[in-house]
Amino acid sequence: MRTLLLGMGNPILTDDSVGVRLARDLARDLEGVPGLEVVPECSVGGLNLIEVLSGYDRVLIFDSVRTRGGRPGDWYRFTAGSLRETRNLRNVHDVNFATALALGRRLGHPLPPDEEIHVFAVEVEDDATFGERLSPALEEAYPEILGEVRRDALALLGAGPPS
Repeated sequence: MRTLLLGMGNPILTDDSVGVRLARDLARDLEGVPGLEVVPECSVGGLNLIEVLSGYDRVLIFDSVRTRGGRPGDWYRFTAGSLRETRNLRNVHDVNFATALALGRRLGHPLPPDEEIHVFAVEVEDDATFGERLSPALEEAYPEILGEVRRDALALLGAGPPS
């Protein structure tokens, strides 16, 4: 099984870099996992993700998120099946992840099934300020986030105890 571990975000945009940091830290733990490829830093979105994900059977994506009422350091795990397609597509910049996947499949790209696309999204505080450090709140929560995400990622890959 070909598996991609993908860190999403901008490494010089404060908390937006948390997905990149998680992917880099986890890559060290996962050396030697058969069929695993790591792309620790990916800043593309929309239709460009079709090419990035093509040819893999399973994908683990690490990214940042801002939700109403979320607290920095909270994190969520879900599959692509939980996402909704864009309803009012006016231009290619409106293409969200679910729409890109649906279009890629219709065009015949070999993309993993929704249940094999695992998203780990970390709630952030500041994703708009240039800087190479996480915000203080997220930096404080990071060791615990890393430990919990590591446990779940290892279990998904069959390289650790089940979660």
